[in-house]
Amino acid sequence: MTPELSKRLALLQSALKERILVLDGGMGTLIQSYKLAEADYRDESLAAHPVDLKGNNDLLALSRPDVLREIHAAYLEAGADIIETNTFNATRLSQSDYDLEDLVPRINLESAKLAREVADEFSTDKPRFVAGVLGPTSRTASISPDVNDPGARNVDFDSLRVNYIEAARALIDGGVDILMIETVFDTLNAKAAVFALKELFDELGFELPIMISGTITDASGRTLSGQTTEAFYNALAHAKPLSIGLNCALGAEELAPYVQEMSRITECYVSAHPNAGLPNEFGEYDQTASEMAAIVERFAKDGLLNIVGGCCGTTPEHIRAVAEVVARYPRRELPERPAACRLSGLEPLNIDAESLFVNVGERCNVTGSARFKRLILEGDYSTALEVALQQVEDGAQIIDINMDEGMLDAHQAIERFLRLLAGEPDISRLPLMIDSSKWDVIETGLKWVQGKPVVNSISLKEGEADFIEKAKLCLRYGAAVIVMAFDEQGQADTAARKIEICERSYRILVDTVGFNPADIIFDPNIFAVATGIEEHNNYAVDFIEATAWIRQNLPHAGVSGGVSNVSFSFRGNNPVREAIHSVFLYHAIKAGMNMGIVNAGQLAIYDDLPAELKNCVEDVILNRNDGATEALLDIAEKYRGDGSAQGTRKEDLAWRSEPVKKTPRIRAGERYFRSTSKKIQRRSVSNPHAHWM
Repeated sequence: MTPELSKRLALLQSALKERILVLDGGMGTLIQSYKLAEADYRDESLAAHPVDLKGNNDLLALSRPDVLREIHAAYLEAGADIIETNTFNATRLSQSDYDLEDLVPRINLESAKLAREVADEFSTDKPRFVAGVLGPTSRTASISPDVNDPGARNVDFDSLRVNYIEAARALIDGGVDILMIETVFDTLNAKAAVFALKELFDELGFELPIMISGTITDASGRTLSGQTTEAFYNALAHAKPLSIGLNCALGAEELAPYVQEMSRITECYVSAHPNAGLPNEFGEYDQTASEMAAIVERFAKDGLLNIVGGCCGTTPEHIRAVAEVVARYPRRELPERPAACRLSGLEPLNIDAESLFVNVGERCNVTGSARFKRLILEGDYSTALEVALQQVEDGAQIIDINMDEGMLDAHQAIERFLRLLAGEPDISRLPLMIDSSKWDVIETGLKWVQGKPVVNSISLKEGEADFIEKAKLCLRYGAAVIVMAFDEQGQADTAARKIEICERSYRILVDTVGFNPADIIFDPNIFAVATGIEEHNNYAVDFIEATAWIRQNLPHAGVSGGVSNVSFSFRGNNPVREAIHSVFLYHAIKAGMNMGIVNAGQLAIYDDLPAELKNCVEDVILNRNDGATEALLDIAEKYRGDGSAQGTRKEDLAWRSEPVKKTPRIRAGERYFRSTSKKIQRRSVSNPHAHWM
């Protein structure tokens, strides 16, 4: 980083702490006012180019830099603190429409140099900054271009990553201060851009601030690829951006509720650059400068803004009016939000100190569901999606996906399934857990998830260097992680070993990698009990004790596990297995377990278990006496089949057929604690690691 750039970045941070900064307005709007002809888009090197170029505005940095210079100057004179490079379509993917892919580095370089020169000329009264624009490209990684094939795509993560690296490198060489990923309609595209920038920063040895701006496409309040504002933020917060905000598509009035939501949830600076109202029947914008400024003034008065400007239809007059009104109000103060694991699919899932238990649906796993395995092996992905939907309907809040099967190409299978799942909003509204014992399969999965997923799993099994490398990649992909209690010596089976490995892993992730502690979820290994082997009798107790220690000593970290493992010795007897799961979860959740991979449709209620069965299972889980296993074996056959022995009560599911407004809102996991003799108590606010009792 040059001394000049370092000085400008310090000035930028100082300015953001003092006031609302003003971004420029619509570039395309002013370019249209020049009524340029085909010849204006061709320099000498493009004189004989066979493709029509009119409208390819990015080329003007080469053919008519005088036009761009005048536009930049007009916005700076109007009061803009930040001007954007004219590079919205300066990627190979977008320039391929004109057969001009090879001009991409030159377009970005010249546009950045031009903006830098003009900004420096206007930096006499106050510092002016240049944002290098990385547009969304003309492709979308989350949406099929073929209505007959919802799994089809016209671009992938790696292609986007390469495009963004090339463009960003030239923008940095041209002297930009900020890199702006803007008009994001598909969050997966933006995640590829973030990945590319972080990769490039590592290569260069320094970082530039990143601005991210999404676009809400209509009154639904969602991006084109279906995400809500908070889901969008959760998916991109790992970029640690200078700012995140919204632009385009809507006018300030229509954008207001989403800017307000972004301001509420965002821990970094918030930006907004709306259109000048909505377009009329001719595609033109009628909102005057004073009308737009009056609306933006409400944003500023309510403390919603750190950076504000304009998009389609806005002119220097709009920016001048906006600059005048926001100068009267203080900038938005950055909020401090409580620690939480903030995941997302199309919608957010925030797991914080008040969350009770998160069900991770286990049935989309070829190693755990014979039906799902058969469907995937047969290529019947449509029916396989029904398995995922059933998990959602049964109460899963995260969907675990695993394709580890020797007869499968796991890369191809997980890619196909995730592409198809993205087109099913009833499923894709949930966060996903990308589950594999093979790291390269996990990476394949991460490249097709637009929300914030969970990786299952990483561990110290292959040593610290491997662990750190994979953790850094998880962070760069924007994923939370499940960390297995597994190190170079093997898988932890005692409470002491579980604690030792989890503490070591936590310190590496937090202190070395820079992981958000709330995005760390430990799996201290759930092993089968009641196997007849004495050394296994304390396995459930060891897990529960390790869980309590983790929640009390490793701040904000969560605890998960594959619950079905604990009952493996009773496979074939589902009623007894469900009872074991229920009792285990009852005690593990009290100790602090806040997530588990379960069959969400087969979870028995602790208080509804027959007393005889519950007591025997509890003896086994808590290892209360030497004859516990034998006692459970003695009665197990009584409960085989429908589990009706001793008048086992069934959960009343009549509420499922009620209208939504009549459906009871049960906190996740509350069913495990329902009791006639005790009330569920809230966690102590003063002690975030106190447990539900």
